Amino acid sequence: MILHLDMDAFFAAVEQMDNPELRGKPVIIGGGLRGVVSTASYEARVFGVHSAMPIVTARRLCPQGIFVHGRRRRYAELSRAIMTALGDFSPLVEPASIDEAYLDATGLTRLFGPLEELIARIKTRVAEVTGGLTCSVGAAPVKFLAKICSDVNKPDGVFILRPEEVDAFLLPLEVGRLPGVGRRMVGSLRDLGIVTVAQLRRYSPEFLEGRYGKWGRALYERAHGIDPRPVTPERPVKSESAECTFERDTRDREFLVRMLLAHAERVGASLRRHQLSGRTITLKVKFADFRQITRSRTLPEATNATETIFETGRDLLRELRLAQPVRLIGLGVSGFEENPVQFLLPGLAGGAAGGRDGRDPQREARRRKLDQALDTLRGRFGKEAVQRGRLFRQEKADTPEAGGVTKKK
Repeated sequence: MILHLDMDAFFAAVEQMDNPELRGKPVIIGGGLRGVVSTASYEARVFGVHSAMPIVTARRLCPQGIFVHGRRRRYAELSRAIMTALGDFSPLVEPASIDEAYLDATGLTRLFGPLEELIARIKTRVAEVTGGLTCSVGAAPVKFLAKICSDVNKPDGVFILRPEEVDAFLLPLEVGRLPGVGRRMVGSLRDLGIVTVAQLRRYSPEFLEGRYGKWGRALYERAHGIDPRPVTPERPVKSESAECTFERDTRDREFLVRMLLAHAERVGASLRRHQLSGRTITLKVKFADFRQITRSRTLPEATNATETIFETGRDLLRELRLAQPVRLIGLGVSGFEENPVQFLLPGLAGGAAGGRDGRDPQREARRRKLDQALDTLRGRFGKEAVQRGRLFRQEKADTPEAGGVTKKK
């Protein structure tokens, strides 16, 4: 059996736990007018507010809602505690996001008793390490069914699907309940007369694959309760990025450059913390009309130096014509190597003239030394202990994740 644990309204629940005045009230994580809802408390959900909804829509549906800017560092701290606690029960724990994880429960009943008792102990332990937060747990023979099951009795619920019950559970389900089937896919399937899983089973894998490609084959397998994916404790991170949406659209290049430096600070620090370095720097820009473009540059040598990441992003921005005001800007690094690169020093291959990308190796060494010093100070005295002077005039963006680091796996 595989368990899927999903924290209940995680971000909002954390805010209500840390601030008793918010308990029992409609709390919506998201601020300003331009962002989207990250999470809504159950008190807000009764008004129709849900995650990924535009803030302006949430304000209209729930005018009495309390809108709170998110605290990613606090959520990440509790997430780490949750994942560590799950590791006390099984070595096979796969974080699926900041607030959900899979756990392979095969054989654990011999250590912890029946499945119901195991799940009760897990829920109790999660509450202990988080200060009282609740979670919902689904148990099933395969991953995608466990994920569906964790949503059945939310909040603070449990639903166990035994192998012999899979067909009876699956057949009446609407296809939109299958993970990965979005609104567009639901519409396409409805055009074929498919609303439930039972109706989906009428079609052959060849037909579905011919219509939807590789996803068609996966769709056929899901309809038959097949999911060969194991619980994988660690998946390599493929990219790290930071982005923010502005309160007002802007063409101010000086401001955009400062935001890129702030993003480079966050991404660089995260890369160094995880002992990663990357060769590809990507600039992301979304314009006022919601048109989005990306521009990338691949360096000959991998880096995690803040200034190098920033300079590459700044150069990409300089080459970009701002046909419209900018709504969002982001900066990311990918093409990882597991260990930070050691740039060539004068006298070694590449010589005093620079490394393979023409950079001065001594300057890169100074940048690494500066980054190390800043990381040490911030780790000891807090994130705001020291800041580059060019960021002093930085304006505040309005999304709860503004400037936050995003890991893609």
